[in-house]
Amino acid sequence: MLQRAFRAMGTDVELLLDAEPGERSDGALDRAEAEFERLEQMMSRFREDSELSRLNRDGRISAASPDLVRVLKLALEAREVTGGRFDPTVHDAVVAAGYDRTFEAVASDAAAISGVPPARCGGDVRIKGLTIELEPGTRIDLGGIGKGYAVDRVAELLAVAGPCLVNAGGDLAVRGGSWPVGVTDEITLELTRGGMATSGRDRRRWLRNGEERHHLIDPSTGRPALGAPIRVTVVADSAAAAEVAAKAAFLGGDVDLPHVLVTADGRTVLAGGLA
Repeated sequence: MLQRAFRAMGTDVELLLDAEPGERSDGALDRAEAEFERLEQMMSRFREDSELSRLNRDGRISAASPDLVRVLKLALEAREVTGGRFDPTVHDAVVAAGYDRTFEAVASDAAAISGVPPARCGGDVRIKGLTIELEPGTRIDLGGIGKGYAVDRVAELLAVAGPCLVNAGGDLAVRGGSWPVGVTDEITLELTRGGMATSGRDRRRWLRNGEERHHLIDPSTGRPALGAPIRVTVVADSAAAAEVAAKAAFLGGDVDLPHVLVTADGRTVLAGGLA
């Protein structure tokens, strides 16, 4: 089993490839790592020179990368399907909550600016060909679905060299083989295809005026979700689809896919056909 580990998209990435060492497998691992960098350079809201940052600054971009158009279309379709629970226009709400820089640089506790109204979500996004235009005051955050898309894309690249697993901070995709994946201390799921993703408020959290905040925004309020479970892990046909479903389930949406939910009081619930 070959392994490659590195940092990308603000998280730890692990590549596992069931292949013999050699030029072919090394090349596949190199291309996979380079693909993470390429997609991060395109979709990161923390890189001032990224394509997404330029879109958010200018409100419009022509001749956008096909991948950016593809991910944004997936995100807008997800907003429709989930009744707005998943929304790529939560950028300003995430920033207002305190997640205004890479997570490593976010202060664990700081004073919040008082009197700030909830950030607006649900902004209009128009896509025509490779031109993307945002409604004034609308900005995009592709964090979760962008990471899921990258994981899926990299898994496809690696699969030409053998069965593989790609893990980017809990967003997983597998191609070929059988892969045991720990979800909780007690629960391990076996993945043979597709992807997995987790939405939770137990990792990326911080304090503002002593009040706990997290990065999962409820678009209906423009603020970090209240009364939500601790985390939800979903298995789907792709990591990107699992990201969408996990966020929707975290906010109380009905999800028919296999998932594991850890409630606010610590209970573990298996649903969607898991037993």
